[in-house]
Amino acid sequence: MRTGVECLMDGLKKAGVQVIFGLPGGSVLDIFNGLYDAPFKFVLTRHEQGAAHMADGYARATGRVGCCLVTSGPGATNTVTGLGTAYMDSIPLVCISGQVPTHMIGNDAFQEADTTGITRPVTKHNYLVRNADDLPRIIAEAFYIAGTGKPGPVLVDIPKDVQRASTKAHTPDSVSIRGYNPTTEGHPKQIARLAEAINKAKKPLLYVGGGAIAANAAEEVTQLARKAKIPVTTTLLGLGAFPETDSLALRMLGMHGSVTANYATHHCDLLVSIGARFDDRVTGKIAEFASHAKIAHIDIDPTAISKSVPVDIPVVGDVKHVLKVLIPLVESKERTEWLAQIQEWKQKNPFAYDQNGSKLMPQYVIEQIYALTKGDAIIVTEVGQHQMWSAQYYKYTQPRTFISSGGLGTMGFGLPAAIGAQFGCPGKMVVDISGDGSAQMNFQELVVAVEHQVPIKVVILNNGYLGMVRQWQEMFYKKQYSATCLGQSGRGKNEKIKDCPDRPYLPDFVKLAEAHGALGLRAKTRAAVVPMLTKAFEADGPAVVECMVEPEANVYPMVPAGASLMEMIQSMA
Repeated sequence: MRTGVECLMDGLKKAGVQVIFGLPGGSVLDIFNGLYDAPFKFVLTRHEQGAAHMADGYARATGRVGCCLVTSGPGATNTVTGLGTAYMDSIPLVCISGQVPTHMIGNDAFQEADTTGITRPVTKHNYLVRNADDLPRIIAEAFYIAGTGKPGPVLVDIPKDVQRASTKAHTPDSVSIRGYNPTTEGHPKQIARLAEAINKAKKPLLYVGGGAIAANAAEEVTQLARKAKIPVTTTLLGLGAFPETDSLALRMLGMHGSVTANYATHHCDLLVSIGARFDDRVTGKIAEFASHAKIAHIDIDPTAISKSVPVDIPVVGDVKHVLKVLIPLVESKERTEWLAQIQEWKQKNPFAYDQNGSKLMPQYVIEQIYALTKGDAIIVTEVGQHQMWSAQYYKYTQPRTFISSGGLGTMGFGLPAAIGAQFGCPGKMVVDISGDGSAQMNFQELVVAVEHQVPIKVVILNNGYLGMVRQWQEMFYKKQYSATCLGQSGRGKNEKIKDCPDRPYLPDFVKLAEAHGALGLRAKTRAAVVPMLTKAFEADGPAVVECMVEPEANVYPMVPAGASLMEMIQSMA
């Protein structure tokens, strides 16, 4: 006989869990007592949202299923944003939450919440365990569901009496769930149709998303592109699936994508989507998206195909499996005319920013991060302008080296996700690029990095605003900066935000970093950027570098909401 807690520990061990992020509480005290001698590294976070994001960052960086553990009520509800972030981006993680005893469920007991009801819309699946006999099977199923098919978060809610109850049940060696059988092998006839379309196309384009990275298919994507000489554009979450230093790379497409990628999408005659979901930030006006092209879509999720954009050649299956079958059927091509056109667009329309004068431009900071790391770092971002600049001005050559919240756009994601990524990849340089707005949302987790001497580097591009919202207000709301200035209350003019050292901006990020026990540095000029970054990158422990960048720098190109990809704004001039 074993208790529910013992079953849980055994299930986590068999699932290959190495690190668990979370916080204790009344309804999980028995689980934490079991963790005391368990063979897992437990990381005590300072907020449950941080725990979920750390598990998420760990999963994105390693490809393994992340795990977090929280208490009932507010502990569980605090993970909802993290679960939603993972759900939108198809990230495998298992969240274990405590619950009040089964006989008290529904009685408004202390720290009770309908956790399964609340999290159902933001999880791939969830469980309320009512019997200890079911617990071993459920834990095994949770990790299997999270990591197979289209990945996603799974929540397991375990009442306190179930944790203590005894059972003879054991963790199964394998999992089989009736009604859950993801299709991994693509249909041979559909793959043959796709190969024929590629061979006939004169202007094909590969549109690669995060699904290619989830399937560990970067090598196959590269083989296909180089064999058939097909240019490649990626989504935000697909960065690194194809080396951006390759001549076939067009970089990111969409609202803030490269001009070349957007032009190529509009003019191609065959668009092959590989693990991408035709997100609205990619397509712009759907009626004009790739309007001259036949569209093919490879995806393990059949519900994603033709969900937003009608597809001519659907291929349901695991991206890696499908590409392995497809590549031998595809002919080697030169496509001289198409590639010459691509090259002309590249030369005429590079990513560019104002480099005149003494202004410290945020794009310059990211260029220096790229130079100092030699492109060999895991870049994690928050959400906003800095996120887009990180996609544009750092070149990604390997999968799982760009980690960001895509679908949900979660500010506060980056710092805890960077900690999770660093736990998963201790030998890699991990840099969190943040805005001053996002940085304040989960800054408390920096103490976790200090406590464990996890050497993440946080680079804050401080422009004194909620930058992306301010940019929209400048461009579409006549510069009426309503609630976007982050200067000290009552003092919002740009020149006062930049007035150093007697600066009205709050908080002081250098002092805040030092208060948490980390190294805090500030760069106010272009000349100070490289020395400050170098000092931070060479530090043994976590470091924060605040860069006082140009307040009204904007992200270009930009496709306005509802416009087509050919209606890019490239400057305000």
